[in-house]
Amino acid sequence: MTDTPSLHAETHLKVLRLLQSNPKMNQRDLAAALGVSLGKTNFCLQALVAKGLLKMQNFQSNKRKLAYAYLLTPAGLLEKADLTSRFLKRKMVEYEALKVEIEGLKLEAQHLRSEGAAPIDTGPLWESRPRDE
Repeated sequence: MTDTPSLHAETHLKVLRLLQSNPKMNQRDLAAALGVSLGKTNFCLQALVAKGLLKMQNFQSNKRKLAYAYLLTPAGLLEKADLTSRFLKRKMVEYEALKVEIEGLKLEAQHLRSEGAAPIDTGPLWESRPRDE
């Protein structure tokens, strides 16, 4: 089951990181970078503006079209730091769990091989041994 608050926090973190590095990124490019729809991107930007984490600044990209720069506010910078910290902690827990699972799978594969089962292709992480034929 997907953890929706974590998913929103991760999306907000991605948006804040992208906009901090490129404040003049337009919504279409931001949507493409995030891999989400333009509507979801707009909704996310509006939510970040409403929370006071981003501010929009108009600038003229050409004579016929207005564009915006999305600037992180001081609160936005603090939130980005907090989101980054929480994201890193969550990923470290996932990483440690994956390491345990990988070790268990290696032991299981060794056990199966010692019982004479057909070798399991585990890709580049596992050293393959020649089969006795």
